[in-house]
Amino acid sequence: MPFTPLVPRNAPPALAPYSAGVRAGSTIYVSGILPVGPDGSCVGEGDITAQTRYVLETVQAVLEAGGATLGDVAMNQIFLKDLKDYAAMNAVYKEFFPENPPARYCIRADLVKPEFLVEIASTAHL
Repeated sequence: MPFTPLVPRNAPPALAPYSAGVRAGSTIYVSGILPVGPDGSCVGEGDITAQTRYVLETVQAVLEAGGATLGDVAMNQIFLKDLKDYAAMNAVYKEFFPENPPARYCIRADLVKPEFLVEIASTAHL
């Protein structure tokens, strides 16, 4: 099945050869989104709340580029640099998914750069 790459407005430069998201039929796959601003710098360095908010806003922008909303998300994969940030990340996450939240998992992982505290990938169905 062919797919269409999705590039949201003000997209940061890719750190590797990938698309921010793709739409294949009625499914949208959002790549692991990191707190990278349009100029390539880390957004909210040292602040899990600011990084989580920025990452989820970017996920939302990728979804919108494919004609979807956060309400269409069926699954999120969350990667935290340190599990001590779990509660703070969840507080922001709940703002974006207040009712009927999607399935998800959250694991501790080393991320691409040491200043990144969170990465989130999503799958949405239209």
